[in-house]
Parts: sequence; C-alpha cells; structure tokens
Amino acid sequence: MNTHEAARRLLARSALILQEARYLEGKEAWSLVIRRCQEAVELALKAALLWAGIEVPRVHDVGPILKEHTGRFPVSFQRLIPPLASISRALRAERELSFYGDEQSGTPPELLYTEVDAQEALKNATEVLNTCQNLIALREADDG
Repeated sequence: MNTHEAARRLLARSALILQEARYLEGKEAWSLVIRRCQEAVELALKAALLWAGIEVPRVHDVGPILKEHTGRFPVSFQRLIPPLASISRALRAERELSFYGDEQSGTPPELLYTEVDAQEALKNATEVLNTCQNLIALREADDG
C-alpha cells in the first residue's frame, strides 16, 4: 500500500469515528463525543502528514509536526495549519480526561463535559476532517 492509499484509509477511519461521535451526541454521551472527536482529528491530520510524505509519529497531537513541515503543503493548506494545530492540541489535552475523568478530584468523565463542549468538538473535528479531505482531493486531482 502506498502513502496515498494509506492517507485515504486514515481519512475514511476518521470519517467513521466522526460518525460515531455524532451518534454519541444523540445519546448525550458528551465525554465520549470529545474522545471520538480527538481520535478523528488525530487520524485526519496524520493523513495530511502522509500526503506530504512525512513519517507519521506515534503521538496523539501532530500539530507541532505540521508546523515544522509547513512548507511541504500547498499554500491553501499552509494558512490553515495554525488553527488545525490549535484544535489538535486542545483535543489532545482532553483525551484522557474525556475517557477516564479527573482522577485527582475523583470526577467521572460524564460530569466534566456539557453539550456545548461536545458541539464545539464536533464542529472542530468536522472542520479538520473537511480540510484534510480537500488536501487529499488535491493530490487525486493532480494524479487524475
């Protein structure tokens, strides 16, 4: 499997996870929506790294790697890297809390998040996925 195919597969998994997040929103499982949105963002941004021929690190926040290699992306994507990296960093910070809760205070994840938090995460994850899908579509248009 080449890197282009691997990037497309990551995007497909990201889209599926985002669908799951939307389902969980309907169940009012706000903490799980946050967790799934983080996972969707991580996979979408890793697809972008593959698109640019950058080795994908085994970390949950790849925003710094995107910033480091900004020049390897089209200008239209370059200008979006700062907000994409910010979304990645913010959701990464919630990854463990949204799944395990705040162990220090003993607060379960279900009490940490609200519908507003979930909607913001869904909006951001959808934006990241759409942006990365557009990037991959550029390569397909060039190859086509």
